[in-house]
Amino acid sequence: MDRPGEKLRRVRERLKLTYRDVERASQEIAARRGSADFQISLSRLADIENRGSVPSIFRLYALSAIYHLDLHEVMRWYGVPVEQLTADALQVKLAETHRIEVTPHTPEAPPGEGIHDLDIRRTTFLTRWAPQAANLPLRFMDGADHRRYRYGLVGLEDWSMFPILRPGSLVLIDENRRRIARGGWNNEFDRPIYFLEHRHGYLCGWCALEDGTLSVQPHPASDKPSIMFKYPPDIDVVGQVVGMAMLLDGEIQPESKGQNRSPLNRRGISQTP
Repeated sequence: MDRPGEKLRRVRERLKLTYRDVERASQEIAARRGSADFQISLSRLADIENRGSVPSIFRLYALSAIYHLDLHEVMRWYGVPVEQLTADALQVKLAETHRIEVTPHTPEAPPGEGIHDLDIRRTTFLTRWAPQAANLPLRFMDGADHRRYRYGLVGLEDWSMFPILRPGSLVLIDENRRRIARGGWNNEFDRPIYFLEHRHGYLCGWCALEDGTLSVQPHPASDKPSIMFKYPPDIDVVGQVVGMAMLLDGEIQPESKGQNRSPLNRRGISQTP
């Protein structure tokens, strides 16, 4: 298997670039970016190509720009599994509900084995798609316009919307749906759930807005109280939850009734000294 440096050397030679050409181009990038970290000296380039030296992230960026390569692909050459970033992030169990600030990446499928061939209208056993099945919830939830959709993760200690949203659920947020609906639903499953940001973090819940007061209402089965905020100064509506993926983990058990570890009281005021 070719080493990353050898791949970079072949690309450089195919483009008929000399060491001096690469050095000069990197100096121009460094000047535009205002940082000498992007510069690649002749000796450093020789070490990268011939001695297996791993370039810094700045030099990796510069080489990708000079060679017109995809930065994520070059990172994969060096063993960085960019497409697994979101999956690894989801393995870090956090108690608090929060936004996910990474974009899911899904690798191309082999010919004839693409998970895009899956008919979601039918119940299907996913064994033959096993390498790609780990990303399946992200594929189903992945919006075409990432400027519109964002992701959030319900904290492992956030039972406010249980059983509709279990702790650990990955939620898809439509940032174009920020207006609080006043009606139009027939049952609790149709009622809009909103993802909200306040000074202490994030919340998921049903909402009611009246006279400048936003009430964030949990599911009755969660045994959590509603929280009131002055709107808009004390809370922001990130968007409406329009999709979710969750694990049915029997090891995650609801908190005891009446237990509330939130730093907010019913009026949205911090109880932390």
